[in-house]
Amino acid sequence: MKGVICLGILLLGQVQAENWPSWRGEGARGAALEADVPAKLEEGSNLLWKAPLPGQGCSTPVVWGDQIMVTCDLEGKDGVIAFDWKGKERWRQHFGEVAGTRHKAAGSGCNPSALTDGEQVYVYYKSGTLAALTLEGKEVWKKNLHTEYSADGLKWDLGTSPIFAGGNVVVALIHNENPSYLLSFDKKTGKEVWKTSREYKAPREAQDAYTTPFVVEVDGVETIVTWGCDHLSGHDARTGEELWVHGDFNPKQQSNWRVIASAVETDGIALVPFGRGEHVAGVKLGGKGDTTKTNRLWTVKGVGSDSCTPVAMNGKFYILNDKGKDRGTLTCLDAKTGGIEWQSKLPRSAAIYYSSPLIAGDKLFAGRSDGTLFSGTITADGLKDVVENELNDTLVASPVAVGSKLLVRTHGYLWCFE
Repeated sequence: MKGVICLGILLLGQVQAENWPSWRGEGARGAALEADVPAKLEEGSNLLWKAPLPGQGCSTPVVWGDQIMVTCDLEGKDGVIAFDWKGKERWRQHFGEVAGTRHKAAGSGCNPSALTDGEQVYVYYKSGTLAALTLEGKEVWKKNLHTEYSADGLKWDLGTSPIFAGGNVVVALIHNENPSYLLSFDKKTGKEVWKTSREYKAPREAQDAYTTPFVVEVDGVETIVTWGCDHLSGHDARTGEELWVHGDFNPKQQSNWRVIASAVETDGIALVPFGRGEHVAGVKLGGKGDTTKTNRLWTVKGVGSDSCTPVAMNGKFYILNDKGKDRGTLTCLDAKTGGIEWQSKLPRSAAIYYSSPLIAGDKLFAGRSDGTLFSGTITADGLKDVVENELNDTLVASPVAVGSKLLVRTHGYLWCFE
């Protein structure tokens, strides 16, 4: 679509290569095209270091320059730790009491990933705490979204991560029973910039969203694209005003169609995973008002992802099926047509996938919950030269590639390979 430009493209290639500032990296695509990381991961060869983590967390590390930051439980508190590239701890900070988890194996009170602009770090927790810190770990401001706006109405553990939009920090609060909002806060002070109600008709629990919005420029307007409550919506990043909304993702009104995997974008087209991993849809971004009848490009049944957010890159979507009989199937879809380019199957196991896939250079990484991290080379015919890397620790967080280094966060450790 003319006028649709990913904001991340505006950044210099060098900055993209050296930083991973948010959960899915620049543009929220889950791709680091300039990265050159190893496919085979071995402790005795290319493991630079393995730093123990003091408590559980399922968030992905973020990187800015010479600093790596990751949230985790710190002695029963909402915590965040910073490491250098030698694996040495630089600082740690904690806030209020960590919220209890409802999913013992794959959840935590520290699921959302941190966010940084190179000036400050922003962290968000299941407890409702949203806070800003300096790059030295000093608290700048702190607030609680549950007490100030809406109590936690999610059935499971909070998953959405904060983003930058309109020069501010934005958080999506989408859940059943209690009011749902998009919230924008001043980065320096934490003061509310705008608050927009995000209430759409949906059955109970289908109102719950564990997704993270992404930001693109659509027809000259910086737009926050949010997936949840059976609707994909676009809001003006400056004001929070709803620009358009797209529905018809739950025609039979299934009551438990909560969404975990986030929507992603390439070439002005959003991929929307829905139906608990059974469907995906391609939606043309933009328009005004209700675009349900005008902007749906295609819908594919039998291809999908329930927990793992797909990768979007160069007009293609890469989707990891994470549950059921097709668990471990990777599908490459053409963004414009929804046509299947190829499918590859990873070795079967009773373990499922929570970690979202990563593309680094010409390699794709997919992490399984039993600690197996698969890697393979992307070709026109599928994934080739697949390697099984055994980390022997629970793997839920998504891997991160920065330059020649691959960061992997398991329940017990932060690993760095090169």
